[in-house]
Amino acid sequence: MRRARAAPQSGNAPERLSRAGARPERPSRAGTRDDGGMKISTALNYAGDFRASAARARELEAAGVDMIWVAEAYGFDAVSLCGYLAAVTERAELATGILPVFSRTPALLAQTAAGLDALSDGRFVLGLGASGPQVVEGWHGVVYDKPVTRIREVIEICRMAWRRERLEYHGRAYELPLPADRGTGLGKPIKMINTPRRENIPIYVASLGEKSVEMCAEVANGWLPYLFIPERADAVWGASLRRGLAKRDPALGPLEIVAGGLLAIGEGAHEFRERARPAVALYVGGMGARGKNFYNDVVRSYGYVDEAREIQDLYLAGKKDEAAAAVPAELLEQLTLCGDVGYVRERVASWRAAGVTNLNVAPVGADAVATVAQFREIVG
Repeated sequence: MRRARAAPQSGNAPERLSRAGARPERPSRAGTRDDGGMKISTALNYAGDFRASAARARELEAAGVDMIWVAEAYGFDAVSLCGYLAAVTERAELATGILPVFSRTPALLAQTAAGLDALSDGRFVLGLGASGPQVVEGWHGVVYDKPVTRIREVIEICRMAWRRERLEYHGRAYELPLPADRGTGLGKPIKMINTPRRENIPIYVASLGEKSVEMCAEVANGWLPYLFIPERADAVWGASLRRGLAKRDPALGPLEIVAGGLLAIGEGAHEFRERARPAVALYVGGMGARGKNFYNDVVRSYGYVDEAREIQDLYLAGKKDEAAAAVPAELLEQLTLCGDVGYVRERVASWRAAGVTNLNVAPVGADAVATVAQFREIVG
């Protein structure tokens, strides 16, 4: 075992990505839309009070949210809040968005996912990613190496653990048990004590680069792109997705695609796009060093080469407000769902045509819960 402006579109790009993300028929269970419709998900504020976040989660669940994402970054851990939410929610899937693979061993990730899946009665989704060198080496003090290989091997080891196989694995990043020349020589293959509620806990991967997207399409249950423009997605990621899907085990089912953006519905709602400026500037300008910023690369690939450079130059110079102001209004519109009902309906159709199966939205406005309820009606 292991082992100018917008980029040009391909003529039938939406259809190709749509086939990649088509939803399979599945037995109905908590958190899955058995009517074949698109899911709606949202991310909780992970920097706030747990009780307030839990109360908001219950409101969003009642309004029609199908999945709730909990981030980690370098704040409180995501696992604690997911466990808390498992006790106070009933239907929505609970997902880590994301746990960096460098922060935990593969076996611990498997244990964590199995525990949260049991607590939530089969509603947990393991969201994984590599994060980036600044966080991995700066916060965790771990060398950022072989990120794509590590994610692949973590996925394989987790699935072995959930099947209660003894963990004997010889990969490029992980070797279990640890060989004698790297430890005491006393390690032995061990299998999980508990029987997981499911041996096929869904694994979604946050990936942007060509190799990582290809790997995700091959072995993961779901894909978590960021800064996703549905009309441009095939030009940027289509080839990588198709290479991965060509090697995909049919038993995994079609690849789920989770993407979306800021959400506001109603007269004058287009003005809420401006609220996305600081976040876009942060990721494009500050999430990584010059030449090592995956989000900056994505925006460049959309055709905003000069704009991406300017945003990064300003942000790294400490001029965050100026960096936010430099984000093109056209880009903000393409990344969000803010407008009247008819406009939002059209944008939903664009995401659907691009193969997105789960619209991950951040509702804003006077009543975010009411916005989600209205959005549920639009999405169907």
